[in-house]
Amino acid sequence: MYVDSHCHLNFPDLKNDLPGVLERMRQNQVTHALLASVTMPSWPGLMEIVEATPNLWGSVGVHPDEEDTPEPDVAELVKLAQHPKVVAIGETGLDYYRLSEPLDWQRERFRRHIRAAREAGLPLIIHTRNSAADTVRILAEEGAEEIGGVMHCFTETWDIAQQAIALNFYISMSGIVTFKNAEVVHDVATNTPLERLLIETDSPYLAPVPHRGKLNDPAKVVHVAEKIADLKGLPVAQVAQQTSENFFKLFNKINK
Repeated sequence: MYVDSHCHLNFPDLKNDLPGVLERMRQNQVTHALLASVTMPSWPGLMEIVEATPNLWGSVGVHPDEEDTPEPDVAELVKLAQHPKVVAIGETGLDYYRLSEPLDWQRERFRRHIRAAREAGLPLIIHTRNSAADTVRILAEEGAEEIGGVMHCFTETWDIAQQAIALNFYISMSGIVTFKNAEVVHDVATNTPLERLLIETDSPYLAPVPHRGKLNDPAKVVHVAEKIADLKGLPVAQVAQQTSENFFKLFNKINK
């Protein structure tokens, strides 16, 4: 049994082939997937999919890359998080790669999401790019350790991973771990205890080898588990089982 802890099935390429996506998941023993929110205007469409599909679940939040978009306050996020199929707040965080200073608005958005997660009692889904030090600092300042979460699509160093784990966060590996030149990610996957790892696709992006450059979907999360098993010298079944258990432990609103 595998789970995809982070995907975007409401994006057009996958939404338009949803029956096919779900069938490929079934064929590859991918039993559950979590659809990560990126904007408030697109959130109702995301929820329409998860409400209609028993093994799909959702989050609520605004991606740090989205600059000109409706900005929910803490109260709105907490209210929407009461939905029985909303299991996390995010994806949220910081991204200094695509946008340049001043980015105070991005940091304030991040803090609001952490505060909402603490109030709602739900874990966080964290996106960080070129911003690891500030991301970890703000998580600590806002007491994110209280509810924890996942550092999704992790590409930072083992040092940052250790800091995140100390703050009660899981480390999630995407298809990047299968890339030959991703030595830093290989190092993190090797060193992170299996009990603190999740697997994801971030589909429709980042298709793993041997599908690199093609459209990604949750069924391909199997290749992520296989690579982690190879790096750790473990049976893939053990990686599949433990990462699934981690998923249900973190997102504890989900029915197995």
